[in-house]
Amino acid sequence: MIITEHLQKIFKVGFWGKKFLALNDINLEVKEGEVFGFLGPNGAGKTTTIKILMGLIYPTSGRFFLMGKEGNSNSVKMNIGFLPENPFFYEYLSGMEFLNLVGQLYGLNRDERRKRIDELISLVGLKGAEDLQLRKYSKGMGQRIGIAQAIMNNPRLVILDEPMSGLDPIGRKEIRDIILKLKEEGKTIFFSTHILPDVEMICDRVGIVVKGRLKAIGKLEELVGDTLHSVEITAGGLSAEALKKIEKVSDKIIKRGRKVLITAKDNEISGKIVALIQKSKGELVSLVPQKRSLEEYFMEKAEGD
Repeated sequence: MIITEHLQKIFKVGFWGKKFLALNDINLEVKEGEVFGFLGPNGAGKTTTIKILMGLIYPTSGRFFLMGKEGNSNSVKMNIGFLPENPFFYEYLSGMEFLNLVGQLYGLNRDERRKRIDELISLVGLKGAEDLQLRKYSKGMGQRIGIAQAIMNNPRLVILDEPMSGLDPIGRKEIRDIILKLKEEGKTIFFSTHILPDVEMICDRVGIVVKGRLKAIGKLEELVGDTLHSVEITAGGLSAEALKKIEKVSDKIIKRGRKVLITAKDNEISGKIVALIQKSKGELVSLVPQKRSLEEYFMEKAEGD
């Protein structure tokens, strides 16, 4: 659905037109039907890449293909849905009026617009708020109506720039659920973000860009691996004597009321701790292996530049 080949973007900044390399040799591929997360810290080049794909700016060098066609032809754009990072809406229109306007821009007739708007309002969870003026929408509601307008044309490819930015946990979950619904419909979703937990939950593959360079691309399990980081054990009902014995072999112990959180560096140590808990007739509440996280991998790439 998306292929970029050696994309480079140089901006001229300041009075003297000093050159700033925003993108440097970006090569990525987004497959049909997948959710692809484009990760990077602020200023990494995520929005610049998306603006190039949408035809809002032009690359200094390199080329890109969308749905098998090079560049931004109108026929390709008709099959793309787009939500920018900071969308602007006509705030005195209601959600229904705004979507009706978008439908008109796409050339849908009245019956088509009515049917599609009803579907979208239900999909993004704005039933009951469709007659409310957009200026009265919360941040999360604004993002949802933004996604609704992005898919008014029932596109094959949906591009979202920082769709979870500034949302509370509930709002982020709502946007994640919408993205997964779009995937179920067979759409390809490409979205940029720096909120890593959301990526781990919904993405098939990710690309990590740092200072304009693509540092890694692939499936999460391929990038992060399955190396054991530590083992976290929660236990209760331990005597002071048992705690002293566990402290000698564990990496860290945190007391939480009547329970304790114990960290072991590997399976061998965790086995000894479990044996001590059982011997002291304590309660083993949970044992959770901790593997390398996407956040740790991301920080390695970001700090290694």
